Order: sequence, then C-alpha cells, then structure tokens
Amino acid sequence: MIILLLGLFWNTALAQEQGFVYVDKQVQIVTDLSNSQDRFQSFAYIVQVKDSDGVTVSLGWITGSLSPNQHLSPALSWTPEKAGAYVAEIFVWDSITNPEPLSPPLQLEIEVRENIEHEG
Repeated sequence: MIILLLGLFWNTALAQEQGFVYVDKQVQIVTDLSNSQDRFQSFAYIVQVKDSDGVTVSLGWITGSLSPNQHLSPALSWTPEKAGAYVAEIFVWDSITNPEPLSPPLQLEIEVRENIEHEG
C-alpha cells in the first residue's frame, strides 16, 4: 500500500498565500508517497490536469521504486496558458503499462488568473 499526501507548490510565496496561480507561471504538483510495506514497490506517479470543460491540458508521469518504509515527494510541473478553473487528478499506479492503483486517486482544484503587470 502506498500512502499519499498532496500539496501544490508555487514559484512565489505570494501566490501560495493568495490561493491561486498566474498564467505563464510554472507550478509544481507535489505528492508525498510513503511505502508502508516490507518490500520494494515500483510505481508510476501520474498527474493529469483538466480545464473546466473536462479537456486534458497536461499529462505527465514519473516512474520509480520505493524501498520498504521509504518516503518520496515526486513533483511534476505545469505552466498554465489560460486563466480559469482547473483540476489536477493524481494517480499512483504499479506502472504505466499496468494501471493497477496503489492508492485512491486524488484531485486538486487550481485557480489560474491573468498575470497583469502594473508599471509605475
């Protein structure tokens, strides 16, 4: 069994405090994985970001292996191109070719706003 804890880390502390991210600013979608078994466990960490219409705008994955009782915090980056409401769906499978879930999927809502720079 893999235990998941989810977090979203932005490039700037200001965005994190405000609870949203900006267009064209990279974000890291990070999940804490923990292998509570007494054996090695291969995994595929998959992040799919969908827009408000349910269209996938980003899909990425990292594969690896966790030692017994090992903790790992994989991160996948995403740079939003348009403002709006998005949902990141996070999956941890045995592998990309064997989509056997190692943990229930997680969802993370992400609000993206226009990046308006003020001169002055």
